[in-house]
Amino acid sequence: MIQLQQFAVQLGDVIRHLGWVEVIDVLVVAFVLYQALRLLRGTQGLQVLVGLVLLAVIGVIANQLNFVLLGWLFRNAAFFIVIAVLIMFQPELRRALDQVGRLGRLTPFGRPLTSYNPGLYNQAISEAIRAAERLSAKRTGALIAFEREVGLEDYAATGVRINGEISAEMLQSIFYPNSPLHDGAVIVRGNKVLAAGCLLPLPEEGIVRERLGTRHRAALGLSLASDALVVVVSEETGAISVIEEGKITRNLDGDGLRRRVSPKVARGNGFFK
Repeated sequence: MIQLQQFAVQLGDVIRHLGWVEVIDVLVVAFVLYQALRLLRGTQGLQVLVGLVLLAVIGVIANQLNFVLLGWLFRNAAFFIVIAVLIMFQPELRRALDQVGRLGRLTPFGRPLTSYNPGLYNQAISEAIRAAERLSAKRTGALIAFEREVGLEDYAATGVRINGEISAEMLQSIFYPNSPLHDGAVIVRGNKVLAAGCLLPLPEEGIVRERLGTRHRAALGLSLASDALVVVVSEETGAISVIEEGKITRNLDGDGLRRRVSPKVARGNGFFK
């Protein structure tokens, strides 16, 4: 009871001396921790974080109980633990830095560095939907990625440059089974097919909890590495899927695909999502 009263007195003293600077400090720290947990959610990094917390608790207990050998091990292993954390959390750190970098993509006048024309994006998505419907009916596999805020130039460099205006007929010819480019991805920028036959990054082992084909895995990997929106047509079933931010929407028909994709792309290269 006495300890509870002492705690109440100390808490009241802290509240009395609490200013707006301290409140902002706490809110900023809470926001950073929340965003860090969001990045780790659904990844192996969450289990690693739990393990690190347990190690920290053991270290504190060893210090409080004066465990000489255990304390020595923790003190001398600290440097190696930091290096191991940087290696293990590399994907999460990359995603975090990528999201921070998006905050600086505006000019001092508040206008995006990347050009945007709603009409061009609407045209591109309409052609992609027409192509996806036709490819789905013939059970022809397809993988179409729409570039948004994060540039996909590195992935476009792995394919064949097209730089041609998008059309359903062009997409159909690219993904035709006998075409040399049909196994790769098409990257769309604005209303242009930037490149075809592109290689996309596969997600790390352990991130994918379900069984996916190569196209869906590649689309998922790109959605985790960037803010791209990816349309996938399954070669086995003809089903159309949309993958964005690591989330898959499956079994879409033409109307469902139009409702799912058009608002995202037409709002402006992701600037207003």
